[in-house]
Amino acid sequence: MGRRNFTLLFALWQLFLVAAPPPWSRNMFAAAAGGGRWELLLPNIGIAAMHMQLLNNDKVVIFDRTDFGLSNIPLGGGRCRQDPYEVVVKVDCTAHSVEYDVAENTVRPLMVQTDVWCSSAAVMPDGTLIQTGGWNDGDHVVRVFNPCNDKKCDWVEIPNALHRWRWYATNHILPDGRQIIIGGREEFNYEFYPKTPGGDLLYNLPFLAETNDPGAENNLYPYVFLNVDGHLFIFANNKAILYDYIKHAVVRLYPAMPDGQPRSYPSTGSAVLLPLKNLQAPGIVAEVLICGGAPKGAFPASERGVFMGALNTCGRIRITDPNPVWFMETMPMARLMGDMVTLPNGNILIINGAAQGSAGYGDGRNPVQTPVLYHTDNPVGTRFEILNPSGIPRMYHSTAILLRDSRVLVGGSNPHPNYVFGNGALFPTELRLEAFSPPYLDAATAGIRPHITLPGSHSKFGYGKVIEIQFTAAGPVDGNLVTVTMVAPSFTTHSFSQHQRLLDLGGGGTVKPVGINTYHMTAVTPGSGNLSPAGYYMLFVVHKGIPSEGIWIQMV
Repeated sequence: MGRRNFTLLFALWQLFLVAAPPPWSRNMFAAAAGGGRWELLLPNIGIAAMHMQLLNNDKVVIFDRTDFGLSNIPLGGGRCRQDPYEVVVKVDCTAHSVEYDVAENTVRPLMVQTDVWCSSAAVMPDGTLIQTGGWNDGDHVVRVFNPCNDKKCDWVEIPNALHRWRWYATNHILPDGRQIIIGGREEFNYEFYPKTPGGDLLYNLPFLAETNDPGAENNLYPYVFLNVDGHLFIFANNKAILYDYIKHAVVRLYPAMPDGQPRSYPSTGSAVLLPLKNLQAPGIVAEVLICGGAPKGAFPASERGVFMGALNTCGRIRITDPNPVWFMETMPMARLMGDMVTLPNGNILIINGAAQGSAGYGDGRNPVQTPVLYHTDNPVGTRFEILNPSGIPRMYHSTAILLRDSRVLVGGSNPHPNYVFGNGALFPTELRLEAFSPPYLDAATAGIRPHITLPGSHSKFGYGKVIEIQFTAAGPVDGNLVTVTMVAPSFTTHSFSQHQRLLDLGGGGTVKPVGINTYHMTAVTPGSGNLSPAGYYMLFVVHKGIPSEGIWIQMV
């Protein structure tokens, strides 16, 4: 937190080897099931995975920050960063961004020149990753990454492309194809990218100032979701608004979280927009779920060496209701700095984090290594399922994202202002990359799991259009238990997955056998960009809660 002076770390150079609910609830959760499987993918990717984004070529762009000191992977090819503004190493021949190839299980170094520390990003409709802001000489910079398959693409930087410095901001893709960039440290405003020549301005957002706690802030990395009416749900600290970004006006105020506790950075809970369903019916319901975090006073207390217990509650609210009410639930365990990943079957994986302290360097204690599955549609009291733990603590600066094969990629953890290794370090810098396979990927589900054979990968679809889908399954298929979902790949950092959303297209009633173990069905794409902004999505067929491997489609 704050502007700090950093100590030079002479790191060891090392190549990698590798119905409306009631407004109350009981403190109940499902019994431990112990499902899911962990897999170590790479023992050393060279950098701490502070930021992650899956692209439509099944490669993941990962980056940390340039002022950690030397990383553990050289840039190669004689390349070096020469930066007179750098506060740690002014000539640095190591990489601070990598591209992870899911199919090959390899990484290659990428060249990022200016500091991307605690920045934000979103993928544009054409599949280009636009990353914004950071720290020091990178705080006004926009960086562009165009996905490629020849291993030649790299970051392109556009200096002074932002009106204000964006550090701890949140981005979201809009129905018109732009992205909105909201907030950041000491920035109670927002702007758009790309810019409109001669007409794109900076807009004030007083809500961010109103939710700014002196000494703790708790309004950073605000939770932002595009509502089904085209307005933005914005949550910071313990309050939320619905915002019209076209008229630059607050549409409605939501009730504050009943416990009054902060949830956004540095209290750092996590949040998701729950699956959007019945998309062809009037009155589509949108719900937001916010879980965990640290209580009031936790950040300043942790800076003094006092580590308060994390929150063990979630708040769930129907943001489309005329009189919305927060419904509070109790998790099996307290957690802050957790990541919430929307799975293809509509359930939510809660993973990573700590049970004490706050976000910030050295401010967390007692890692929570056990993931929890939140069954979105289960009755109250049976929604939480405890899964198998990882052997790796994932503390501050950890990340988790959904892959097209339905696994969850997990990396990061560096609660230090530089790279710190060794047995004496409390939570050393973590360079290992893991995959978590949720229980739906257990071997026992193989006969249930569908396999999509039509449409082809990267097919394009307009709004309100019929998709012809063909799939196979080893065992008999119950069409009443089949649905089609599409998931937007999110940009994940600091326990929040920006632009994360799942749309349930239904379609199970259309399932018909067309051959041996082969089935045909149809589904209808969302009706507007308010539901699904243009761009790339992973499309899944889900049978009895078991998802297929996804295919890439593009909404245009």
